[in-house]
Amino acid sequence: MSAKTCCVTGHRGLPADKIEFVKREMRREILQAIADGYTHFISGFAEGADLIFAAIVAELKQDNKALKLEAAIPYRNRIKSPDKLFQKLIDQCDIVGVHSENYWPGCFDKRNFFMVSVSQRVIAVYDGREKGGTRSTMRYAYSQERELKTISI
Repeated sequence: MSAKTCCVTGHRGLPADKIEFVKREMRREILQAIADGYTHFISGFAEGADLIFAAIVAELKQDNKALKLEAAIPYRNRIKSPDKLFQKLIDQCDIVGVHSENYWPGCFDKRNFFMVSVSQRVIAVYDGREKGGTRSTMRYAYSQERELKTISI
C-alpha cells in the first residue's frame, strides 16, 4: 500500500494577526493527519500557508523518520527564490518536483491539481474569498472527493 498523502492550499498574504492562529491550527491538523496514518506531506512552497505547513512537517520529521516532505514547485525558476525560509525548507525535502519548466499563467493551477490528485486529504487555509488559487484548489479537491480540512481565517 502506498503512503497516505496530505497536501496544503492556502493564501499567501495572511493577516499578521492571524499567523499564530494559523500556525497553531496547522500543527493540530498535521498532527491529526499523522495520527490518522498520513506520512507523505506535499507543499506548494508559496509564501504564507504553504511555508507554514512545510516548516511544521520539517520540524516533525526530525523526530519521526517515517514522515516525508515533498515540494511541488510550479515552475523551475521558483527554486531560486531569495526567501531564506524557502531555501532552508527546500533543503529538508525528500522530493522536489517541478511541474513546469517555465512560468505560464496556468502553472500554479497545474501544480495545485497535481497535489490534490495524489492526496487523500487537503488542508486549506481559507478566508472566504470566492476567487483565487485557494478556492479553485478547494473546489477541485471537493470534485475529486478528497477529504478537506479547512482552517477558516
